[in-house]
Amino acid sequence: MVPLTFIFIGRSGCGKGTQSDLLHKYIDEHDKDGHLIFYLETGARFREFIEKDNFTAKLAKKVAEKGGRQPDFLAVWIWSNIVVENFTDNEHLIIDGTPRSLSEAKVLESFLKFYNRVTPTIIYLNVGRKWSEAHLQRRGRADDINLDEVKRRLDWFDKDVLPALEYFKNNAEYRFIEINGEQPKEKVQYNIIEKAFGTKD
Repeated sequence: MVPLTFIFIGRSGCGKGTQSDLLHKYIDEHDKDGHLIFYLETGARFREFIEKDNFTAKLAKKVAEKGGRQPDFLAVWIWSNIVVENFTDNEHLIIDGTPRSLSEAKVLESFLKFYNRVTPTIIYLNVGRKWSEAHLQRRGRADDINLDEVKRRLDWFDKDVLPALEYFKNNAEYRFIEINGEQPKEKVQYNIIEKAFGTKD
């Protein structure tokens, strides 16, 4: 199996982390060549960062508390540092939570081209706003409790992330897969494996 690249995009609570983990396990089981898997996830990194005791972290925490979108430069700084310090040759790549805007998508594209990642696969876990709101409320994480903050996060998905999604969707250099995320996680995984690998096992 040649090194593969997958980028998960979807509204908050759509299951990006869960499906990234399931895909990780699937590749581990089926890659007979033993490639390692590099998992790039930004959400947890942001939550760790805003607890730091420095000026930038304090400003970022205020943004998070209002349900806002972190500035592109900070998002790129966080994930690009992870990549530069840790990414190695000949690994599968799974990206969760990036990009969050069209401008960030183009920076991400420069990263993919620099590392010669061929035909990355975009997996769009499509869930509606109402479904996302209900799921986040059930999840009950600290940043999911305030419904007004949740609505603001969903607003910036529509305003900022969807243009990035359209950019990938209409770019022949990417493989675009749209999955109905409003299904049991096992069914979502089944659909991802079927469309990404042409198999149902």
